[in-house]
Amino acid sequence: MKKAYRIRKNEEFASIISKKHSRNSACFVMYYEPKKMDNARVGISVSKKLGNAVQRNRIKRQVREMIRALIDFETFPLDVVIIVRKSYLGRDFMANKNDLEILIKKAII
Repeated sequence: MKKAYRIRKNEEFASIISKKHSRNSACFVMYYEPKKMDNARVGISVSKKLGNAVQRNRIKRQVREMIRALIDFETFPLDVVIIVRKSYLGRDFMANKNDLEILIKKAII
């Protein structure tokens, strides 16, 4: 996922979360708002409760790969913040990807 497609500033995370448009599932909470730039952007948040830095970075890499496969950033209409829940650890990659796909479809509707 290119850096242009990422939300990196804390203020941007906070502004999207403060809008309180959200969807949730067993493994993820997704906050969203209409995109502000030409392309959609995604921010990923993983709590320290999910493990040390190595484990959290691994989770972020996996979620980025899921998003890359599910979203076309040029046509997707939303900026999204994804918060990973603890139940993510107990499931395999494909189950988590399917969960995220359903969540994204719900947000678009």
